[in-house]
Parts: sequence; structure tokens; C-alpha cells
Amino acid sequence: MKDITVITGTVGVDAHVIGTKIVSRALRDAGYNVVALGAQTPPEEFIKAAQETDADAMIMSSLYGMAELDLQGFKDKCLEAGLDDILLYIGGNLGIAKSDDIEMRFKKLGFDRVYPPATDMKIALADLQNDLEAKGKL
Repeated sequence: MKDITVITGTVGVDAHVIGTKIVSRALRDAGYNVVALGAQTPPEEFIKAAQETDADAMIMSSLYGMAELDLQGFKDKCLEAGLDDILLYIGGNLGIAKSDDIEMRFKKLGFDRVYPPATDMKIALADLQNDLEAKGKL
């Protein structure tokens, strides 16, 4: 999996770093090349890192509930940057209030996978492998 590069980080002004550290560690343990951006990462930095590393996926976390605002137009910016084939995943506490339509709202923003808090990393890793296989990258 060393040929597969995944960008990780906590999006926006969110300082909650534990989720992204867990994701990054699980990805490394599974053999992926991980570029960990850390906490409080502006969306544009994810795009820049993906361009510089020819990344295959971005996995973002957020716990402060404002990621939807932070990521308005993000998929369009990815397309403008030539990242039309990149997988976009996000997880965590993605809304200020509990909402049944969180997944749908983030999928409308262009995310391939949306995970609620405390999702088992085995699920996300299996999804990533399946999605990469479907794109012919594995």
C-alpha cells in the first residue's frame, strides 16, 4: 500500500486532534503512505498537500460541528486543482445538532464516505480498500 497516499487532518479551526491521530496511525499500520496535516488545517492546505504528493485520498476529521461551513465548495476546488479522481472521506461530529441528514449533506458537498463519531476504523479501512480497488488503484 506504500504506493497509496492518504492526506489526513482536522479541517478548519477545529483543534480536536485525537481522531486524526487515530486515523493516521491505523492507515500507517495498514501500510498506507500518510501525510498527516494535524489540527486546524484550512481546506486549501488539504488540496495543496494532495497536489504535491499526488494523493489518492483525503480523510478529514472534525468534532466542533462546523465542518459543513468549512467545506462549502471544497469538491469544486479539488476539481479546479486537478484532483478529480481523489477519494474524499470525512468523519466525526459533523453537525452542531444531531441530524439524520448529515451523511446526505456531506455527500452533496462531494464526499464519498461520511462517518459518525466513534466509527470502527476497520470499517473505514475496508471502505478505502474497496473504493481504491473500484478506481483501479489497487
